[in-house]
Amino acid sequence: MHLGRVIVGVSGGVDSSVAALLLKEAGYEVIGVTMNISQKGKYRSDINNSCFSIGGEECIRAAKQACDSIGIEHYAFDCSEEFEQKILAYFSDEYLAGRTPNPCVHCNRHIKFGLLPEMVKSSGVEFDFYATGHYARKDVLAGKPRLLRAKDLKKDQSYFLYNIKKEQLAQHLFPLGDYTKSEIRELAERFGLASANKPDSQDFYRGERKDLLNVKPRKGKLVLACGRVVGEHSGFWNFTVGQRKGLGVAYHESLYVLAIDADKNEVIVGTHAEGMQHSFECSRANWLSIPDPMEPIKCGVKLRSSSNIIEGAIVEPIGENRVRVCLSGEGAHGVAPGQSAVFYDGDVLLGGATIESSKN
Repeated sequence: MHLGRVIVGVSGGVDSSVAALLLKEAGYEVIGVTMNISQKGKYRSDINNSCFSIGGEECIRAAKQACDSIGIEHYAFDCSEEFEQKILAYFSDEYLAGRTPNPCVHCNRHIKFGLLPEMVKSSGVEFDFYATGHYARKDVLAGKPRLLRAKDLKKDQSYFLYNIKKEQLAQHLFPLGDYTKSEIRELAERFGLASANKPDSQDFYRGERKDLLNVKPRKGKLVLACGRVVGEHSGFWNFTVGQRKGLGVAYHESLYVLAIDADKNEVIVGTHAEGMQHSFECSRANWLSIPDPMEPIKCGVKLRSSSNIIEGAIVEPIGENRVRVCLSGEGAHGVAPGQSAVFYDGDVLLGGATIESSKN
């Protein structure tokens, strides 16, 4: 049975390799595609097990080996220039503005789900579907696709996918969504894939942040909200709102980053209680699984990929793809401008937006 032709984004890791394998076993004609995002020594991107460390010649070789083992065609595409312009520049600009970027969200929309399949199509390779090794699921309600959390909630990656386009979701397949990570590794071992015990990539970049920002240390002050100086730092870009470790401040109670003033090169710190937020505004809202709401909605909100969903939030449209989020209960700590607020109704990812400002 031939279910159609699907291109699969293959990195050479276990998840994307098994995704391709599962689709072939299900009856699809499968083609593996790999994006080369290597900057060829321009940045220290040789840190192992990070997203940005992959994508060069080693990644392409591993991806081709995986495709050869599965018995499918493989093509590689050079996405390095666009990756530098759209992802690395964004990463740098956000940190140098005192914000905390979410490069994986940005990369999914513009590169993995955007540029890569577009380059495949432009090369003359036709396909019906596009698939990746993301842990997420999709269903269809009233003819409209919806993005769902994965079966394995510990590995769920739906948070990073909220900003893809509806047409990208409609064409996409998530073959790993109903599997746990351990089941995926077992399948890789059973079929003799070299990636069966390959470590997962961790984070976007595991080197020093300054290597990507191209900045030199610049002394600044750590100050309390009242203006009292309690320490020094070597660059505000080394901090993110909510951070506790690495402040280098001796104080009678634990301090956290409350805000960053890039213009003054100051990092404002305070207690955990001072860092609790109950409402904040967001920009660039993207409603993926539902029509853009015209009235406030009650839903769950997730503020970091590793955090729990905060239930009972009120999300209110305030115009121009902006929303105001009001949290229930005690609120949340470490609401960081630049990060993503992602909205859920049970397992259904409704949409998300970029955090802009917060207030108690």
